Amino acid sequence: MRVANLQTEADRFTVVIVTTDERVRPEAEASLTGEHDLLILQTWDELTAMVARQAPDAVLLDLDTVGERSQDGIAALGELRGLGPDLVLVGLTRSNSRNLRLQAVAAGVDEYFVAPIDFEEVASVMRRALEKRALQIECRQRHCTQVERESFCELIGGSEPMRRVYDAITRVAESASTVLIRGESGTGKELVARAIVALGPRAQKPFVSINCAALPENLIETELFGHEKGAFTDARTARAGHIELAHTGTLLLDEIATLGLALQSKLLRVLEDRAVTRIGGQGARKIDFRLIAATNENLEELVHAGRFREDLYYRINVVPIVLPSLRDRPGDVPVLVDHFLRFYCGANKVPLKRLDPDVMQILEEDAWPGNVRELENLMQRLVLMVDGPVVKVQHLPQRLLYNSAAGHESLLIPDDGVNFDDEIAKIEVAYLTAALRRSAGSKIGAARLLQVDKQKMHYLCRKYRIGRD
Repeated sequence: MRVANLQTEADRFTVVIVTTDERVRPEAEASLTGEHDLLILQTWDELTAMVARQAPDAVLLDLDTVGERSQDGIAALGELRGLGPDLVLVGLTRSNSRNLRLQAVAAGVDEYFVAPIDFEEVASVMRRALEKRALQIECRQRHCTQVERESFCELIGGSEPMRRVYDAITRVAESASTVLIRGESGTGKELVARAIVALGPRAQKPFVSINCAALPENLIETELFGHEKGAFTDARTARAGHIELAHTGTLLLDEIATLGLALQSKLLRVLEDRAVTRIGGQGARKIDFRLIAATNENLEELVHAGRFREDLYYRINVVPIVLPSLRDRPGDVPVLVDHFLRFYCGANKVPLKRLDPDVMQILEEDAWPGNVRELENLMQRLVLMVDGPVVKVQHLPQRLLYNSAAGHESLLIPDDGVNFDDEIAKIEVAYLTAALRRSAGSKIGAARLLQVDKQKMHYLCRKYRIGRD
């Protein structure tokens, strides 16, 4: 579908009517031909063949002339929406059935007319619908262009710290050097590893990823190195380990700092010899693989504490790439929010939601201890749990509101405002009640706690009818 130049109206839209009713042609031509390129077809097959070649901008489908039942027309609408998501679809019918209208809307119709049809009204409605759809497509194209500028492979963000990461990925991708990806949990270390692989010469080769922290200590050795048949009680068949499976490709060892010292020694030997010996095996197998390691730990401190081998540290720390935390990526939160909202709204087939400005302010102020993963999880939750089209402050979890000035303001003063005198009265009653309880009902003691004189204390208690006389 073409995007119209709305200023000059130089472009003309292609509008197709599908009907066997000869009475429709003269009225439609009189009302629509002046603004649009109009084509009238008689069969569904003609329409689908045309859409397959070059989709028109709009289709007016006579539901009563497709198939033998009205349901056939509804099914045709649904199929047409699948063939052309950007088509402006208009349903025409002679039936006053409300149920048929609801079914047509569910099938994806944009407008719906019941005979007798005023084609002057159709022309007016079509004009607005086509211009709206053109703007939506233009907006989507601008969004796609922006995403291209502010993303890299599967990584999203256009901040300067992320651009430095993109540059580092580009520089190391073509080499075979070992890469150590460092960053807090949730920053996207595996996405960086996948980007390195995707841009390098091993893109079509095996990519084997293992999370060292996710496997029990008694399993991780066999997972890494494999085993021969009979190597231990349950070893009924020989099995290759992850290192062997990565032959000719790339091995990602995520959370490498969680490996025990014994396994670190074996891994160091593999990296030095580029060969692996299965558990219970006699001979070493030569393996060609590129290693990418990732960690959220401070390896230098672990080396100093004797929990990580110094020689392994130098072996894997060839090209370090440090991923910034989300709080250190200025301007990236709105970009990520937009990306996740579009993705999860599309995945769950719900209309695109938008955020109240106060919500975005709160999100940008937050420190995001869980980084991008935490933000993604929140957006997915909001898409599923918020009924309306707008996400408001009250929909956010308490953790986000606790330290946010915007959150406090929105909680103190909701959209419909408050009665100031009533709110102050509630606060005074709360303090008076608490002070009297602390002083065992003594007004003099309560006055001392609240730092007011006795006369004011007696006045406030009479005003709110609190305490004994």
